[in-house]
Amino acid sequence: MPRLLQFFRSPHSTLRRLSLGSINQFIVIMPTALLLSMDQYLQGLFLLARDISPDVRKLVCSAFVQLIEVRSSILEPHLRNVIEYMLQANNDSDDEVALEACEFWSAYCDANLPPEGLRDFLPRLIPVLLSNMVYADDDESLVDAEDDDTVPDRDEDLKPRFHSSRLHGPNNGEDPDDGIVNVWNLRKCSAAGLDVLSVVYGDEILPTLMPLIQLRLSTSNDSEWKDREAAVLAIGAIAEGCLNGLYPMLPEIVTYLLPLLDDKFPLIRSITCWTLSRFSKFIVQGILQHQRGHEQFDKVLMGLLQRILDNNKRVQEAACSAFATLEEEAGEELSPRLEIILQHLMCAFGKYQRRNLRIVYDAIGTLADAVGGELNQPKYLDILMPPLITKWHQLSNSDKDLFPLLECFTSIAQALGPGFSQFAEPVFQRCITLIQTQLLAKIDHVSAGVQYDKEFIVCSLDLLSGLVEGLGSGVESLVANSNLRDLLAQCCMDDSADIRQSALALLGDLARVCPIHLLARIMDFLNIAAEQLNPAQLKESASVANNACWALGELAVKVHREISPVVLKVVSYLVPILQNPEDLNKSLLENSAITLGRLGWVCPDLVAPHMEHFLQYWCSALCMIRDDFEKEDAFRGLCAMVRTNPSGAVSSLPYVCRAIASWHEIRSKDLHNEISQVLNGYKQMLGSGAWEQLHSKLEPHVVQKLSRYQV
Repeated sequence: MPRLLQFFRSPHSTLRRLSLGSINQFIVIMPTALLLSMDQYLQGLFLLARDISPDVRKLVCSAFVQLIEVRSSILEPHLRNVIEYMLQANNDSDDEVALEACEFWSAYCDANLPPEGLRDFLPRLIPVLLSNMVYADDDESLVDAEDDDTVPDRDEDLKPRFHSSRLHGPNNGEDPDDGIVNVWNLRKCSAAGLDVLSVVYGDEILPTLMPLIQLRLSTSNDSEWKDREAAVLAIGAIAEGCLNGLYPMLPEIVTYLLPLLDDKFPLIRSITCWTLSRFSKFIVQGILQHQRGHEQFDKVLMGLLQRILDNNKRVQEAACSAFATLEEEAGEELSPRLEIILQHLMCAFGKYQRRNLRIVYDAIGTLADAVGGELNQPKYLDILMPPLITKWHQLSNSDKDLFPLLECFTSIAQALGPGFSQFAEPVFQRCITLIQTQLLAKIDHVSAGVQYDKEFIVCSLDLLSGLVEGLGSGVESLVANSNLRDLLAQCCMDDSADIRQSALALLGDLARVCPIHLLARIMDFLNIAAEQLNPAQLKESASVANNACWALGELAVKVHREISPVVLKVVSYLVPILQNPEDLNKSLLENSAITLGRLGWVCPDLVAPHMEHFLQYWCSALCMIRDDFEKEDAFRGLCAMVRTNPSGAVSSLPYVCRAIASWHEIRSKDLHNEISQVLNGYKQMLGSGAWEQLHSKLEPHVVQKLSRYQV
């Protein structure tokens, strides 16, 4: 370390750069040698801060960013000087130095340092960020500023995409940013920095920022279009953090933004789409809150639909993504406008090149999720389905453009329910063929005639799940006349976690609607699913374990005693999950609690003797589950186990009472009566003195809830 620090004073910029770069590598792990030399290191950083080499200045900025992320306490005594330096570096003539410095503001906010430390600098920092949000002359996006919708996409134009395997549980949603791979630059980093500052400082930044935005928006010269575009980007960047301060102005802001959807400059049209999408929640809420809300919603809706048919690919992409965001917020509000929405989306479907076609699929899928069964009308299906089916037949079994179409059909099948049955057979058979072909390709791609790609299997399994969910028992004849059971067993054992995750989700879905077709291999399925819960597997993939756990619960309530050979093994895996909830996702915890209850319901004689070991942890987990039929099953298990082993629950009765009190309302009269019998049984068993003592240990709201059960 001392030797490297000496090179900070070398006359050779290469040695200064290499020595600083070497030490920076150690910041994250912070070895003792670096801690002991920290004063000299910081002195060296301040020495190199004005270095003539931009590569060295970039590394100085990188060091400060990493230090604030890893050990902010080291910088605290020097914080004002560091901020002053980073503010200047953020304006460096070298874009890479400025970009590295710009990372500091988000890192500072994420480090949970006192906001006061940066507050005094905001009036100087905000103008710098806004200036850096203006497109640089060499920004690759400026190439997108021509009408290009008739130019076919090249393979290299297609962004890498990542399908999210199906997950059963409360977080059954996809991150909208998943699968988006973008080039990071000073403009985007500055916008991200402004976004984070708006979240931390809220409306405090508006007195500095809004006059600058208004000034830029007031320009009308073509030469200043980039300044106007940056101002629109800034409004979108602060949409979340400054919502309270912006709220009174929002109708005015939306009214101002709407004409910009028709601006002559494509990049202004595209950023306006994005910024409007950031206010989607407000725009939808406005329908109920003020008189002109409906009118404004319709104007935004139609404005985005028109831009979906823009002649510029960049605008098409932004409009389609913005519309998908609006769809998610609007939900059933879209129903009266379905025909015009579908006409625009299907027109885009015929117009778009390959890359943007993927976004149309997403918008169609999101629309299906938003309006559900409303879509199931002949006039809508006649617009929607023929183009999709034509495309379905055009694409070969090795064409990766099938992926987004498979995802789109998944949403449509779930939305249409039994209404999808007229399209189901060819879709089902194609999925079976895709899975078979890919499983063969994994072993012998020459015989299969295609290269192996696991995404074909994952997307096909997820579409089959969508069909099962949508058609219900109507899928039975398709399953009966196929080899799905054997393919599914193979997929459940695949070495790919993504394939196992989707296969186990499908296993649970099939258990719900046609368990009879699983019986021939039921022990295989039970053993495979149970093994996904062992601690080694759990560490590798919690999402696979989550779906395995859910599938075991679904199988339990359908095959009853058939599950008994694996019950104790599964319980032995579930108990540690319930005992250590801190490190696990909410979905796995909930499914573990529900499945444990279902096992106790169908095999109380096997589970109840062990309940003293897990009852407290299990009841704590049951408290966190929302009211639904799965929670009802779990409580039937609780009642069955308590009846089988009444003494096993005595030491944990306060936990049992809190779990019962977690219900807002039990809709099943039978379950309500069962719980009432359990509580009254313990009241008799304990005697009035001990029962009163138990009551005294419970919170008032718990006692109040228990009064529903006549105890």
